Amino acid sequence: MSMNPRPAPRLLSVVIPFYNEEGGVDALFKRLVPVLDGLGVPWEAVCVNDGSKDRTLDELIAQTQADPRIKAVDLSRNFGKERALSAGLAHAVGEVVVPMDADLQHPPEAIAAMIEKWRQGWEVVYAVRDARTGQGFGEKLFAKAFYWFFDHLSEVPLPREVGDFRLMDRRVVDAINRMPERSRFMKGIFAWVGFRQTGIVYVQEARTAGTTKFNFLRLLRFAIDGLTSFSNFPLRVWSVIGGTVAGSAFVYIVVRIIRTLIWGIDVPGYESTLVSVLFLGGVQLLTLGILGDYLGRVFDEVKGRPLYIVREVYSRDKPPPPPA
Repeated sequence: MSMNPRPAPRLLSVVIPFYNEEGGVDALFKRLVPVLDGLGVPWEAVCVNDGSKDRTLDELIAQTQADPRIKAVDLSRNFGKERALSAGLAHAVGEVVVPMDADLQHPPEAIAAMIEKWRQGWEVVYAVRDARTGQGFGEKLFAKAFYWFFDHLSEVPLPREVGDFRLMDRRVVDAINRMPERSRFMKGIFAWVGFRQTGIVYVQEARTAGTTKFNFLRLLRFAIDGLTSFSNFPLRVWSVIGGTVAGSAFVYIVVRIIRTLIWGIDVPGYESTLVSVLFLGGVQLLTLGILGDYLGRVFDEVKGRPLYIVREVYSRDKPPPPPA
C-alpha cells in the first residue's frame, strides 16, 4: 500500500460530547487548549451539550466567550452520546476531526501522534487503550465477550480496546455524515466505512470529575444495539433453532408410534407434556421479542425523524443569552 505524505492539516476539529460534566469543563480546556496550541495548526473545538441538567451549558458558553475557536452546540434534550457525537461531526468543518470524551480519560497529548500518522497517509487513526482504567473484572469480562460476539456475528470486526477517540480525515467524516440510519452505534460505523486505518496506543487516565453515565443495563442495551445494528444473525438463527426443534419433534413422534405398535398404548406423563409446552412457548416468545426489536428499528427508520434537534449554537460571535 503506497501512501503519499501530506502537509499539516489546514484545520483540526475536536468534537466533544458533554452530559452533566459541569465539574470537569474548566479542567478539560485548561489542558486541551495548550496542547492544541502546541500542535502548530489551526483548530476548533465543537462542544455538544447533550441536554445536560446541570450547569454544563453555562460553563461551555463561558468557554466560547473566552476563546473564539470554541463553539457550543446545544441540543434540545438528551439524545444520547451516539447522536450527540453525530451532531458534533455534522458541525465540524476541519480537514481532520478528532472525537474525544469530556472526562479527560482520552489524553489530548495523543492527538499529536494521530496527526503524524495522518500526515503519513492514513485516513483513520484510532487510539487503543493499553488497559481499562477504573473498571472491575465483570466489566472487562463483559467487554471481551461483546467483542467476541461482534466479531463472529457482524460483517465488520471491531478493533480491540478502541472507543470513539480517533482522528478521521475529512472524507471519512463526510461519508459518516451521509449515513442516515437512526441506530447510531458509532464504533461499528467507524469500522464499517473502511478507508486506510491504523492505531496508536495510549494510557487511559482516571476521570477528572463526575461518574460514568453507563450502568450495567445501559451497557447491555448498548451492546444489543451494536449487535443488531450490524448483524441479522439473531433473526437467521431462529430458522436453525426452529428446524432443530421441529426435527426433534418428528423423531419423537416416530419413536412414540413404534413404541405404541410394539407395547401398546400408554398414558403420557404430565411432566414431559408440561416441559414441552413451556419450552416451546418460551422459544416462541423469545423469537417474537427479537422480531419485535428489529421491527421497532424498522418503524423508527420509517418515521424519518431527525437524529437530533439543535436548540442553539453558541460562539463568541454570538452574545450569550441574558441570565434567567
